[in-house]
Amino acid sequence: MIYICLNAVAVIVGSLIGAIAKKGIREKYITVMNTAMGLAALVLGANVAMENMRSSNYPVLFIVCLSIGGLIGTALRFDQRMERATSRAGKNSDISQGLTTAILFCCVGTLSMMGPVLSALKGDNTYLLTAATLNLVTMIVIASSYGIWMALAAVFVFLWQSAFFFIAKISETFISDELITETSIVGGVLIAAAGLGVMDIKDCKTINLLPALLMPIIFLFIRNLFA
Repeated sequence: MIYICLNAVAVIVGSLIGAIAKKGIREKYITVMNTAMGLAALVLGANVAMENMRSSNYPVLFIVCLSIGGLIGTALRFDQRMERATSRAGKNSDISQGLTTAILFCCVGTLSMMGPVLSALKGDNTYLLTAATLNLVTMIVIASSYGIWMALAAVFVFLWQSAFFFIAKISETFISDELITETSIVGGVLIAAAGLGVMDIKDCKTINLLPALLMPIIFLFIRNLFA
């Protein structure tokens, strides 16, 4: 758990550094960084989704997960709640968009999902240390565009990694390559969607789609109950 906390701290520190750096960066350079970050998210997300889709046993599961997750997020009005929570900072949609992108970058991927599992089962924290380093660098870049509010992503990173840690502790057999694969496909699509939003091509309301990340876990849990 210490190394999971370290990941959350890395997000906060990276956000602080990025927010401080933002004050010395002219607007046109921030715009260029946003474009670069959007392109990176689009390419990275598409690559993660396509790479894992080859190993999927349920090639249409991600469609169901996105649909159900989107309905849940919309019904719970995640986007509106986020905007209200950040209303004092101004530019609500930008902060919401940046925070969603930060959460996806830091939570989706083998390091952030398998890291807690290996830590729980084998005491191996290599993945978590690597994830913390990447989170630090990632948040410096994101916070330099969107500001100090990006530090809130630390809460989501802590909860996400803790969930995988405790699930692995409780049920060693439930965390599998299959779970990582299906979750990564959904996450890859969401990262690509966030990239479209960052570049102002299409606002996909990605924050409303975040519950989709939990759908593969729920699906595989139910399947294992009746297997």
